[in-house]
Amino acid sequence: MGFALWIDQEQGMAWAQGTHEYRPMGAAAIASTDQFRPRDFRQTRRRPVELQNAFVGFFGSLEEVNVFLRAEPQGRSGRKTRATPPHL
Repeated sequence: MGFALWIDQEQGMAWAQGTHEYRPMGAAAIASTDQFRPRDFRQTRRRPVELQNAFVGFFGSLEEVNVFLRAEPQGRSGRKTRATPPHL
């Protein structure tokens, strides 16, 4: 299991997508000051296409995503984002 993370700085939202191959978790959206929980994910939910260039990175677990969000409070302009990898 892995997780891809996007940050929508304009809306103050964080989007994560479970990247498990044989049973996709789908995606979840939370306030960027909150923490993800497994129940937040829906298989039918997809991240908005307008976040194509708001990709933050891959994380090995949901806890790693949450540690990142706690370490990077909302409003910091130091978050590096880039284009979403083509395989996502």
